[in-house]
Amino acid sequence: MKILVIGSGGREHALVWKIAQSKLVDKIFCAPGNGGIAEIAECVNIKVDDIAGLLKFAIEKKIDLTVVGPEIPLVAGIVDKFQAKGLKIFGPNKFAAQLEGSKVFAKEFMVRNNIPTAKFKSFDDSLNAKDYIDEVGAPLVVKAEGLASGKGVIICSSETEAESAIDLIMEEKVFKEAGNRVVIEEYLEGEEASILAISDGENFVVLESSQDHKRIFDNDQGPNTGGMGAYSPAPVVSENLKQEIAQEILKPVIDGMKKEGHEFRGVLYAGLMITKEGPKVLEFNVRFGDPETQAILPRLKSDLVEIIFAALDGKLADFKLEWDSRPCVCVVMAAGGYPGDYEKNKLISGLDKAKELKDIVVFHAGTKRENGKILTSGGRVLGVTGLGNGITDAIDKTYQAVAKISFEKAHFRKDIGAKAIRRM
Repeated sequence: MKILVIGSGGREHALVWKIAQSKLVDKIFCAPGNGGIAEIAECVNIKVDDIAGLLKFAIEKKIDLTVVGPEIPLVAGIVDKFQAKGLKIFGPNKFAAQLEGSKVFAKEFMVRNNIPTAKFKSFDDSLNAKDYIDEVGAPLVVKAEGLASGKGVIICSSETEAESAIDLIMEEKVFKEAGNRVVIEEYLEGEEASILAISDGENFVVLESSQDHKRIFDNDQGPNTGGMGAYSPAPVVSENLKQEIAQEILKPVIDGMKKEGHEFRGVLYAGLMITKEGPKVLEFNVRFGDPETQAILPRLKSDLVEIIFAALDGKLADFKLEWDSRPCVCVVMAAGGYPGDYEKNKLISGLDKAKELKDIVVFHAGTKRENGKILTSGGRVLGVTGLGNGITDAIDKTYQAVAKISFEKAHFRKDIGAKAIRRM
């Protein structure tokens, strides 16, 4: 079987790594891939938003299954176009992908289907948005309505900060057309967690919980990023709470999509705030999380390719997932300056030393291979990932591996997993 994975980040490296373990797979292509993916798959120079080019490649190479990593092609309707040509592709269709592509669509869908979330209002005029801020007061959360690579959410502790966020998003257009509209939400207090499920359109299986670390600096300080690390499982999500999330949040999404004529097949990611009143949805994504995937897949014992085909064929009802009970921690090593402007083409050293450590895998995110050397090519460069006998052991092993890797101006958080330890 020939598999095509679309994307170039740490999530896609984790997907390729896991897919390569399947006995069903003979050959893996990745478009466009990165320096680490190139070690286990054939990288193809096609961009993730070049849907026509990806479709042409899949037809010419007689690809048996395409797995979409990032949100951009999903929101653009790649699934509909592949399916129209009779190709198997894993991900939701264009309509369902609006759950991630449009925060207004997602919030209105949640209201229609009684899914718990923060109170909100949307605006396409900055003056009206500011009037609303004056009316309701702070703290507030201001979100760019469209796709912003995980950076379009600004938490504002004062009305002045909220009004500045409106200017940044709507007037200065820092997120381009994604900021044509904004969603202003009430600020929810609690602890965040991520729950991912794989759905066949009617049934779904829930993956092990995880917790992302969005802010750039320790103790959740500084601006939001695409994610600076993750660990799995997240102790804040008990088994009872996981069942509640499945029944009160995930099932209503799957049922609601079917009711509206668009079965949700693919990965449903619920970004949650665990509040005193219970779990509430911060956001939905329609694909594997990044970096949550890097912390979840090393714990998955089941064959990912078998799971994907069960989802595509509507056969998830009796599918049981097997898991490694050991916790897993992923620490993102980022380029200096990220999430702002950052330099590229920095030589990465120590990767071989890190690989020698037991229960460690280094997922490449923003890297490229040049003349036999690995160089930085993105903001989030590596996802250093380790399994351990308990969360403390997993953290220690992972940071031992991080210490062996270096590149100029490398930056990483030093507190990934600390919240889990506090809950022990």
